[in-house]
Amino acid sequence: MREGLTAVINFAFSSKMCLHRIQANVRPENLHGLRLLEQLGFEHEGFARAYLFIDGAWRDHAMLALRNAEFNGIPF
Repeated sequence: MREGLTAVINFAFSSKMCLHRIQANVRPENLHGLRLLEQLGFEHEGFARAYLFIDGAWRDHAMLALRNAEFNGIPF
């Protein structure tokens, strides 16, 4: 998962996509997922109660984001 996310982050922040930020929403009980995102530099931005209907119930999610420190506008 780390290798895949690293590749996605690199592509998203490259000159091809030039994104300013990436957001990830993770169920709070997914400790491995949260830890991986934190290790990749994602920061906690909030908590969404009853965010998605999964497996028969509304589930809470932690909201994290990674901002592109090198973003300087869209190259059009």
